[in-house]
Parts: sequence; structure tokens; C-alpha cells
Amino acid sequence: MTEGRGKFFSEVGYVIDAPCKINLHLRILGKRPDGFHDIESIFMALNFGDTLFFELGGEDGTCSIKLDRESIPVHIEPGKNLIFKAVALFRSAAAFMPGVQVRLLKRIPLGGGLGGGSSDAASTLLAMQRLSGVELSEFMLGRIAADLGSDVPFFLKGGAAIVRGRGDVLKPVPQPRPLWFVLVCPGFSSGTADAFRLLDKWRPTEPAKNSVLGDEELVKALKKEPEQWPFVNDFLPVFLKVGHPERAGAYRNMLEDLRKTGSVFCGLSGSGSVCFGVFTGKETAEMAVEILKKKWNFVHLSFFLAC
Repeated sequence: MTEGRGKFFSEVGYVIDAPCKINLHLRILGKRPDGFHDIESIFMALNFGDTLFFELGGEDGTCSIKLDRESIPVHIEPGKNLIFKAVALFRSAAAFMPGVQVRLLKRIPLGGGLGGGSSDAASTLLAMQRLSGVELSEFMLGRIAADLGSDVPFFLKGGAAIVRGRGDVLKPVPQPRPLWFVLVCPGFSSGTADAFRLLDKWRPTEPAKNSVLGDEELVKALKKEPEQWPFVNDFLPVFLKVGHPERAGAYRNMLEDLRKTGSVFCGLSGSGSVCFGVFTGKETAEMAVEILKKKWNFVHLSFFLAC
């Protein structure tokens, strides 16, 4: 997987892509003793994401990050960004101390439910393995990824997976037939912690067991045409019914605009704020992008990224 996402551009430099994901399906189940929620989801990696450039240099034990000039504007807090944390955890596990300089080309909108920070962290771990020449065991790499965040383990391999637990229990599944996805961001971010608090307040009891699909049913559903998918996102009705009125209106408008331009299935990714539309034809999807760009600032055409 690493070879397909990254490559050396010098003896001490490595560049790697960090793809985004969408949640085709997301049920939020019971709250766990550790404070997280159990989930049932389908993650799909797309061919849109960030790019990270790593070079060895600087004082031992240091890590610096700067934004590429073409990056969207983001604030990188020294020591707290997930890239910093991933480098630090890798150093501890691999006993690798040379300085690291990172240039980040950020494309994935922040707070969009596309997993941008988690993907950056996973790609950092993969890049550090190549730069250091130290290949950690799959178990160790997975444990570090889980420590970094619930979505990080998925991005080590990407592809498509049924995701359970707090996001760290993965079962790879075949991708549906080739489809086109149009991503639309409303121009605001959605905080994950705030979304869960709103969900817990609005829906104090977990979903009925008979409303939750098992692995077999999810795999069968993926084989159907998108317009027949039974997939849902538990955050969406919360945002539409009890969320901020202006944001609720934006979600309704995004979903309606996607349907009007030919989407055969549309939904919300993660805990928002990006909505996506599924298109069965490339030309229809391209026309939708041109129409939607007249109204929304961020509109992007994408497709499944095979692992």
C-alpha cells in the first residue's frame, strides 16, 4: 500500500499522499466505558486528499511542519498536530532520532468528516517507516495508530472496510462497482465532540438492535445499485431537527442540490460537515460539479481509491 501512495524524491526525502474517506453508512451505538461510542460504519477511501513531503534534517529529536504555498489555510499548533504526535510515537517505538522536516499540502477541509487529520497521521507513520528503514510489526503499527485516533487504523491500508468498535475494528470488504462521488462542503466545520454531545442529548437511548445491520447484510447491500442502499448516518437527522437552524438549512440545501443534479444516493460523511452525492456516470457527475460550484465554495469530484 505504501508504494502506491508514496515514493522517495531524494536520498533523504519521501512524499506520500493522505487520502480522505467517506462514511457510506454510520450508526452510532452504545456509549463505551472509555467514553467513546461503538459504531457500525462503512469507510471508503477516495482519490482526493492531502500530500505530505518529509525530509530528514535539523537537530535530532525535532520535527518541524510548514504549509505548502498551495495549501488551504490551517493553523498548525506545534506539538499538538497529529503529524507531530505520529512522529513522536514512531520515534519512541523505533528508537529513530534524526530530525524531520515536513511540508504539508492541505486540501481536505477541516471539520468535514473526511478524516483528514487521521489520514495525515497514518501517512506519517508509513513515511517514517520508509525514511528510517525500520518496519514496525503490523500489531505495533496498528496500536500506535489507535492511540493517535479512532479513524487512524483505517488509513494505514485504505480501500473499503466495515468499521466497528470505536473505529479500530476493521473488516476489509470489496468495493462497489466504479462510481463517482461529488463532495460538497458548506463552508463551516463540524466538531466531532460537539456532534456526539448533541446526539447523546437528543437521542438518550441507543438504537434498537433490529435496526442495526450485520456484516453480511452490509456486504449484500454494497452489491446493490446505490439507489437501493439502506445506508444512513445517525448524525444527519440530529443536525436537521435540533442543530443550528442556519446549518440545518445548509445541509438540506446541499442534499437537495445533489439530488437535483443527478445523485442517486447522497448522505453526510462522518459527523459532518461535508455531504456527498453518488453518481453512476462520469459526465453527469462532471455536470453536477459545474452547477454546484456556482453556489458552493468547495465542490470536488472523486472516486474510490483501491488499496
